[in-house]
Amino acid sequence: MKQTWLLLAMTCSLGAAAQKKSAKPETFAATITEADMKKHLYTLASKDFEGRETASEGQRKAAAYISEQFKSFGLQPGNKGEWQLAYPVYRDSAVSSAVELNGSALALNNDYQAIQMFNTTSDQYFSKVTVVGTGVVDSAWDDYHDADVKGKLVLILDGSPANYKASSKSRGFMMPAGTYGKIMSARTKGAAAILIVGQGFPRKQGGGGPSMYNSIYKEQLMPNTWIVSEKVAEQIVGAGYKDIKDQAKAGTGKTVSVDAELHLQFNKAISKLQSSNVLGVIEGTDKKDEWLVISAHYDHLGKRDTTIYYGADDDGSGTTSVLEIAEAFAKAKAAGQGPRRSILFTTVSGEEKGLWGSEWYSDHPVYPLEKTTADLNIDMVGRVDTERKSADTLNYVYVVGDDKISSDLKTISETVNNKNIKMTLDYKFNDPNDPEQIYYRSDHYNFARKGVPIIFYYDGMLKADYHKPTDTPDKIYYTLMKKRAQLVFYTAWEMANRDAMLLRDKPLPEGR
Repeated sequence: MKQTWLLLAMTCSLGAAAQKKSAKPETFAATITEADMKKHLYTLASKDFEGRETASEGQRKAAAYISEQFKSFGLQPGNKGEWQLAYPVYRDSAVSSAVELNGSALALNNDYQAIQMFNTTSDQYFSKVTVVGTGVVDSAWDDYHDADVKGKLVLILDGSPANYKASSKSRGFMMPAGTYGKIMSARTKGAAAILIVGQGFPRKQGGGGPSMYNSIYKEQLMPNTWIVSEKVAEQIVGAGYKDIKDQAKAGTGKTVSVDAELHLQFNKAISKLQSSNVLGVIEGTDKKDEWLVISAHYDHLGKRDTTIYYGADDDGSGTTSVLEIAEAFAKAKAAGQGPRRSILFTTVSGEEKGLWGSEWYSDHPVYPLEKTTADLNIDMVGRVDTERKSADTLNYVYVVGDDKISSDLKTISETVNNKNIKMTLDYKFNDPNDPEQIYYRSDHYNFARKGVPIIFYYDGMLKADYHKPTDTPDKIYYTLMKKRAQLVFYTAWEMANRDAMLLRDKPLPEGR
């Protein structure tokens, strides 16, 4: 009996493998059309969807639309019978804030602002301030010079020392010389509160004003953080401020403790909202317990007063591509040529807030990440890089991350491209010295940090209409977007149908 079942299983497995080798992906790649892409993108980036801001009505409309499309293609709901995977979003509303320096009240937006997402309701008094230069801490650099700032108020100057060079471990918004990196360093050092010298005062209404999104996790456990003007910093430090600033910029400064009476008050309310990722599944055949993920984010910046940020390229183009690729695979399955591995098509929200939706999924995976062969992430594939001067402007895509985690990635990517699409695969953003740090700025990163091999497809449009209300669907290069989506489809076809999961034979990426 056991031998009979074993023989049957082997026959089915070999049959499925043979079927995949004889399958013709070209037939299904051809179903990815410009007409369908226009239909989806003009819907997603329409006035009705109001810019699809996370936890907004526009985002919910977009999630419903994507779910309906997945269902119409014949996909199965990907979250235990549900199309959406919900996650919490916390929004801060500043009730009041106040700062007193040596008994005199400072003016909100003229002298200071509070960073709402890092401030808790608090009432703090300090009689001393520790000036820690620019507050940069890196593997070979420490502006704190071993000073003990536990429970203290620190003042951090703007910028970074002229002779400071970021280490290879300092990437993305966690760069030590960036605001968030400085805050995290102060937190690690044990500071109770932070004053960061900022530019551009007086400012528009900020931290002490309207509500803003906080995080997907309620407790931030961060030191209370305030931005203060250069004028306030001079008042705190006194006559020696210019010398301290010059030395810090030159990289020769030391920590300095100054006497100053500061009273910092902040009061906020936190409301719990909800957002969601949309999950659709095509079940595999003989390897259905292994997974390939194809992802994009469907949120954008929303509506500011009466101005809509349509987000056609960012990332309506990626969302549209996922829809078209999902439909192509669904048609293949209906024709008896479905993938060997199961495929999860997911459009996530919260990317513009800090990769929230993909972070939630990677921390609460519906399907085992150790059984996920790869994530192919698509974020902005409908436009061209206005800084690109080469002749292949209408036949390229930036491929990011194929040199990390798995040695299989680049081989598969280039072989598939050379056989089917013949685009220029540009690796500009794989450079570890890439100043934009693109590798860390889209949802693939949350899969990569968990050890899942990734490829990120990107058009490089960081100028022109990036994050502006003019990012509209009429400006999309639909022929180019179709080719890029077809490249992802062919790559996914190979990964979903090959005998083995991708190797994981390279070190994990260094943190943000």
